[in-house]
Amino acid sequence: MKRGFSNLTPQAEEGEIDITPMLDVVFIMLIFFIVTASFVKETGIDVNRPDASTSMSKPRANILIAVNDKGEIWIDKRKVEESQVRANIERMHAENPQGTVVIQADEEARTKVLVAIMDAARAAGVYDVSLATEAR
Repeated sequence: MKRGFSNLTPQAEEGEIDITPMLDVVFIMLIFFIVTASFVKETGIDVNRPDASTSMSKPRANILIAVNDKGEIWIDKRKVEESQVRANIERMHAENPQGTVVIQADEEARTKVLVAIMDAARAAGVYDVSLATEAR
């Protein structure tokens, strides 16, 4: 009879790390950051806004309209014609009815363009229209 250790040889234990709980946590954190992120809207151009000592912040300004010194109107990084301003405001106001219109006009912009934008906003049903300024 042969003596041996046939079944007694130790098997090397393989260490496995279960990463499923870690992936769950990472995905939950990703969803949390996406939901809580605030997205900044931009008009598409930089303008030199006039100074004002009585300026106030508008927290829910979601319709931003920029007017440069040449009288060009920019909404959502797109140049639009004066006749298209009302349709753009109506569309953006339908997305967020509590939002307000903020006009970011250059110091050298003509008053005629500003009044046309304000009239288009009121015709679209938005009566909370503000003019962006630089705070002193």
